[in-house]
Amino acid sequence: MKAIRVPEIDGAYLFEPTPYADERGFFCRTFDADVIRSVGLDPGAFVQDSLSRSVRGVLRGLHLRSGAGEAKLVRCSYGRIFDAVVDLRADSPTYLGRAFFELSGETQVTLYIPAGCAHGFQALTDTADTSYRIDRPHDPSEDVTIAFDDPEFAIPWPLLVTSMSQRDREAPSLAEVLKQREK
Repeated sequence: MKAIRVPEIDGAYLFEPTPYADERGFFCRTFDADVIRSVGLDPGAFVQDSLSRSVRGVLRGLHLRSGAGEAKLVRCSYGRIFDAVVDLRADSPTYLGRAFFELSGETQVTLYIPAGCAHGFQALTDTADTSYRIDRPHDPSEDVTIAFDDPEFAIPWPLLVTSMSQRDREAPSLAEVLKQREK
C-alpha cells in the first residue's frame, strides 16, 4: 500500500493498495496503520466505521461537521462512485480547493479527507457500497450540509441526480452557511 498526496487539498491523501490477483480474484489490504502513520496521521484516531449502499445516480452530500470537524477515510468497496472534496478550512493554503476522484471496488483506493473539508459523492453503478472510517463518534447536531450544486464549487457531477435525501435537496449555499455561522 502506498500513500499519494492530493495537491488540491492540503493534508488529503489517497491510499492505494497493492492487490494480489489470481484465478480466484484478488486480495488487498485496505487499511495499514504503518502507512497511515507514515504521513503523520494517527491510525488509532479512527473510532467508527459506517457503510452506505447507493444506486446509480444517487447523490450524497456535500457534508461536513461543525465544531472540531471530522476526518474520514472513504473507500468504494463495491461498484464505482464519483467523489468530490472541497477544502473549507479558512486557514488552509488550499482553501476552496476542490478535488474529484473516481473510487471503485476494482481498485479499493481509500481517500483520506481532513476535518473541515466538505465531501459528497454520486453512485456511478447500479450498486455502489461506500465505506467510511471516521475519527469521532457521529453527533447529528454538528451536521452541516451545503448545496451539491453551489455554483461556487462548480462540481462536474457526471450523472443526472436520481435521488437524494431531503436534507441534501434543501441544503443552503456556502454563502448562506457562512452567514449562519457568523450569527
